[in-house]
Order: sequence, then structure tokens, then C-alpha cells
Amino acid sequence: MRMIARTTLLAAAAIPLAIAATAPASATAPTDVTYTFGVTGSTVTNTITNNTGDTIGCTTSLAPAPGGVLPPIDDLMRNGQSLYQQDDIPPGTTTQSVTDVPDGSYVALASCGREGTDPAMWVSDYPGIEQYLVQFPMTDYTVRQASTVVIVPSVAPAPPAAANTPDLDDLGTLFGS
Repeated sequence: MRMIARTTLLAAAAIPLAIAATAPASATAPTDVTYTFGVTGSTVTNTITNNTGDTIGCTTSLAPAPGGVLPPIDDLMRNGQSLYQQDDIPPGTTTQSVTDVPDGSYVALASCGREGTDPAMWVSDYPGIEQYLVQFPMTDYTVRQASTVVIVPSVAPAPPAAANTPDLDDLGTLFGS
């Protein structure tokens, strides 16, 4: 069961090997891919900068971070992430979005990968991730991202408009007399 959870997490949200570039690959470097996370309303965004020269498969995923604290890597691998977006990312800068995220705090994770003659993957830096990356027969890089924990806020109801607030100085107007 543990292997299924680990495989599901890495396949669905951490290592998008199914989406790979078909163009010939060039040498890779740790700084070829960068991530920057942000939040707007109930959408978590990841601005991915792809300097590999190839289209790569990328996934941005979220896992609960109760109290805004990073959960242990084993918890992430065991439980996986059900909130994610997976796309082909061309060279340059692209924003990937996970929409309709429920209120709460989340650890934001990202990974990009390519196959071919020079297979490589770029995975969010996370304490303990290296023990899982050794399972893949390719060059791997951990990417330090702009933020790790994101907070998706509740939308507070708007206060009543001033025009709808009755004038309490004249109680007669309140009761129609």
C-alpha cells in the first residue's frame, strides 16, 4: 500500500514523466527551471520559468499544511495531493494555476520533467525529498521556490452599504410613524 501511495503521488503530482519533450535534449543545469508561487482569491499560481530550451511536463500541486507548518515528507508521500494542475510548459515563462482551492493553508509543490537522451527533473526543494528522488533513473534537481506554504483566505462578507443603514436618531422613521 505504501508503494502505491508513493507511486500515485509521484506520478500524479510530483514527477510528470508522461508529458515529455520530443525534441532532442541538451545538457541540463539546476537553474534551468524556477518556480514562484502566489495566491489570488481561491487560485494558487505557480510562475514557471523554463530555460531548458525544450517543452517540459510540469505539475503544480497542493497538500494540506495544518497551521501553516510543513508536514513531514512521508506524510506528503503517503497522502498525496488531490489539488493539482499538469501541463506542457514551453520555453520561457508560463503561469500554471490550481483553481477553486478551499480555504486553508497548503504546501505548494512543483515539478517538471523531460525524457529523451538527457532525462531530467526539477522538483520543489522539500526536507527529505532526496530519499524519494533516488528511485528515478534520471538527473534530478531540487528547486528553491519563492514560497512554500500558501494561505488561501476566506472571503469575509462585505459590510452593509451606508445608504441602507437606518438613521437611529429618529426612531419614528424606523417604525413608520
